[in-house]
Amino acid sequence: MVEALALAAAERVLEVGTGYGWQTALLAELAREVFSVERFADLAETARAGLAGRGNVHVVVGDGSQGLPEYAPFDAILVAAAYPKVPEPIAKQLAEGGRLVQPLGYGGAEDVVLFDKRAAELHRVRSVSGAHFVRLHDGHGFP
Repeated sequence: MVEALALAAAERVLEVGTGYGWQTALLAELAREVFSVERFADLAETARAGLAGRGNVHVVVGDGSQGLPEYAPFDAILVAAAYPKVPEPIAKQLAEGGRLVQPLGYGGAEDVVLFDKRAAELHRVRSVSGAHFVRLHDGHGFP
């Protein structure tokens, strides 16, 4: 998923689903600034501890299905949770010409898809791989 984003060093990234922060650390090595949102405070705190000293990473506790509109737009977005479509708030936060990768499905058997944004619309670029992810929950995800 990280490779599919084809990140450039000057880009800003949104990651939905921080977990323990391993993928966040990879993103931080490849991009200028990473904003990561995690719904569980204990996971976010563990990730913050592991990412300590990285000045280009911001871990926020919140509803990942909403993204982080106060920090948008993002050049790239990685959603690490499954939902049948890209939530509208997340799609809106992607900059024109940006890339987004997300597992599409209901949780347990997904198609990880790369999109790009052109003329203010998301366009499917390609399937990246099959995968098994947890579900995206909250406001614009599963209840």
